[in-house]
Amino acid sequence: MTPPPQLHVFEPPPPPPPPRREDTRARLLRAGVEVLEAGGYASASVAAIAERAELATGTLYRHFPSKADLFVELYRTIGDAELAAMQEAAASTRARTAAEELDAVIATFAGRAMSRPRLAWALVYEPLDAAVDAERLRYRRDYARHMASFIRERVDAGELPDQDPDTTAAALIGGIAEALVSPLSPVAGGNADPDAVIAALTDFCRRAVGAEPAAIGRRAEA
Repeated sequence: MTPPPQLHVFEPPPPPPPPRREDTRARLLRAGVEVLEAGGYASASVAAIAERAELATGTLYRHFPSKADLFVELYRTIGDAELAAMQEAAASTRARTAAEELDAVIATFAGRAMSRPRLAWALVYEPLDAAVDAERLRYRRDYARHMASFIRERVDAGELPDQDPDTTAAALIGGIAEALVSPLSPVAGGNADPDAVIAALTDFCRRAVGAEPAAIGRRAEA
């Protein structure tokens, strides 16, 4: 009599591990950005941020003792990301002329701001708590320091005329910030043409540092 065939039982593979949940702190920061972008700093209450993150208010306070503490870290995170983007733009044009590198940095800063105007308005112009405003000033100082370093390097290389890099950098940043008030303002409507604004800003910055203006070339191409 033929013995019955042996049955082989195959265990099913274990289910894949569940996706790693977003870190609670990162989740709160992301919610803070979303609330900030929706209605600005004045509307970004602790309760609104906790609700957006789908967390209890008490959970937020376990990570950040106050709204100001949350936004100090939020502004630091965003500011560092913006500086990194501008440094990357500068590095991508490092082998080119001083004017081209300057264009890349200014276009990156202004273009990113105008792509998210409500967020940029809150980050640059909106009244803030003192601790958060101090973080905003730190970001502007960092931006000025990087701009001054660029100008100093190009002056030393003989590509730009002799000048005080720190004063020029501070003037550039102030001029850019003032020029973006109307395009970014939630009151003014923010309906400016981003390409036109960026072209005007890069022309202004070229002239300010003593680089060759590009406006004539652009008009000839039009």
